[in-house]
Amino acid sequence: MIRFASFHGTVTMISDFMIKQNGEDEGCYKLMTVENPKGEIVNFVISPATYFVDHVIVSIGDRVTGYYDVNSPVPLIYPPQYRALVMVKDSPFQNVKVDYFNSKLESSDRQLRINVSPYTQILLTNGQPFVKSPANRNLIVIYGPVTKSIPAQTTPYKIIVWCQLV
Repeated sequence: MIRFASFHGTVTMISDFMIKQNGEDEGCYKLMTVENPKGEIVNFVISPATYFVDHVIVSIGDRVTGYYDVNSPVPLIYPPQYRALVMVKDSPFQNVKVDYFNSKLESSDRQLRINVSPYTQILLTNGQPFVKSPANRNLIVIYGPVTKSIPAQTTPYKIIVWCQLV
């Protein structure tokens, strides 16, 4: 099971990342360096499978949040290097939460509960409609205002269902 963690900061560098000696996949993978306001740095390996919310293009200077699986093995190097699963470019018009949502549609950290409306788009990562319940799944939730309750509640604009690949 994926256990999402995140790192938020400003993109300071984007470069090609070679994964095969023969250069077969040259240009398909990127290394994105992100620095937070405390000066902490993380390198994200961006693969063709990394999901970019709203399919935005990220450039140096953009503020982003990268999500990765804390259960995945990582090389013991500095700065840390994580395989990015989801990348989110900051936007003043929306909030994004990437997490496992239980049967009550509450995030695993108990900070957000979502209320699905008939107007909420529920899609797969490939943009196709998802017609089952989003409960008990890994979700990318895109939303606006929230209540001040604990957990905060919202009616999302869009839910992206993150299905496990076999």
